[in-house]
Amino acid sequence: MIEKEKLAKIVGAGDVTYEQTVLDAYSRDMSFVNTVKPLCVVKPTSADEIQKLVNLANETLTPLVPVSSGPPHFRGDTVPGTGGAVIVDLSKMKRIINVDRARRVAMIEPGVTFGELIPAVEKEGIRLNMPLLPRKSKTVVGSMLEREPVIMPKYQWDISDPMACVEVIFGSGDEFRTGQAAGPGTIEEQRAVGGVQKAPYGPGIASWHRLIQGAQGTMGIVTWASMRCEILPSLEEPFVVGSSNLGTLLDMISWLIRLRMVNECFILNNTNLAAIMAKKWPKDYQNLKDALPTWTLFYTVAGYEYFPEERISSHIKGITDITQRLGVEAVKAVGGVSANEILKVVQQPSGEPYWKLRYKGACEDIFFLTINDKLEGQIGVMNDLAEKAGHPTSDMGVYIQPIVQGTGCHCEFNLFFDPGNPSELNRVRELSTIAIKNLMTTGAFFSRPYGESAGMILNRDAASVAVLNKLKKMFDPNSIMNPGKVCF
Repeated sequence: MIEKEKLAKIVGAGDVTYEQTVLDAYSRDMSFVNTVKPLCVVKPTSADEIQKLVNLANETLTPLVPVSSGPPHFRGDTVPGTGGAVIVDLSKMKRIINVDRARRVAMIEPGVTFGELIPAVEKEGIRLNMPLLPRKSKTVVGSMLEREPVIMPKYQWDISDPMACVEVIFGSGDEFRTGQAAGPGTIEEQRAVGGVQKAPYGPGIASWHRLIQGAQGTMGIVTWASMRCEILPSLEEPFVVGSSNLGTLLDMISWLIRLRMVNECFILNNTNLAAIMAKKWPKDYQNLKDALPTWTLFYTVAGYEYFPEERISSHIKGITDITQRLGVEAVKAVGGVSANEILKVVQQPSGEPYWKLRYKGACEDIFFLTINDKLEGQIGVMNDLAEKAGHPTSDMGVYIQPIVQGTGCHCEFNLFFDPGNPSELNRVRELSTIAIKNLMTTGAFFSRPYGESAGMILNRDAASVAVLNKLKKMFDPNSIMNPGKVCF
């Protein structure tokens, strides 16, 4: 066990906490994973301190659980998988190291939240390709490491985007930089000769960033990351298309992305759109939900520095040809919600309370990757399972996000429930397990397995698990990094 004095020597006595209320908060989250209380919480402020913590943990065989985002947590990955763990809270590492408009890249430490980075990059004339309404306490690095889908698929060239390079302290205690940042030279020396730490691949022929993304802190602790950004538009025109026929909207969204006409682009069902846009609860929520169509496609057409009006006009004309062919209409408002309001909301973090908690106080997410051809059938399977389990489909949100140039999509079911109602809680817990098992048989790919279902998902591919365990022994030989998560 790590001694308190040794931890204090590394990070300072004020950044080591044994307070029981703090430990209780880290011992659980809003997922269904078992409660495990950590030994203590430490808050490093530099890569050097993190490296010393990892080396000390190796000497004492103490588990470390890295956490960058603030509460509420939802997926069980920040709850210790074993007793005696030290929480490495990275929230004090808040430097925005570099923002470069010409090269459209930003470099940040792991404690920087979306709310802190958005105005900093906008000041330089660029913007983030961000996930849909992250909570206010969500960090940008945490989101990228979890490969959360981004709402502008036009700019996503790889599933790892927008993450570029990272510096990581592996479980072995070794410092490592991925991609263009690997060298030669320090980051400062690279910048002096025009290096921008934007290309993620390497060093060598390997894509080492893929080992770190999705690992849930089981390989090491990231001390900074760079990310690809996009030019800030000078003019934006958002639109909505409502329909009871999801297939028609999927056809339309496919054309919009294939022809590279739109920036933000996604589909929500009426439950989710009402949960996001309702202003007064519960009256506004139900009235809004009743007024909305079953499905709403939202998209934005943007113009930039040169001829923005002409660019937008040209795209709108092309989109009109698509809508006429499909028999739908792009409008500026649907069900009392304007497209401009939606655009304003989705370009920032969620307001408080977090949108997934507004309806009933808790939410269990089931999400996977799929293709458009399979999506409607998979939603039908989920609806049937929810009805059999006694969970009203009207209480289930659906979010469909095209990814990687529209080559596939992220499908997410949001099961809203009352955490104070034991029967409702148990029903959602059982439904989640059954749904994942059934959806896998339809071709749903669970690329980000969390919590109790991780073993069931990963054990379907024994070869991948064997490779991951070999890599774990290489980069974390003493298994100190977040043991018990993923397949470890």
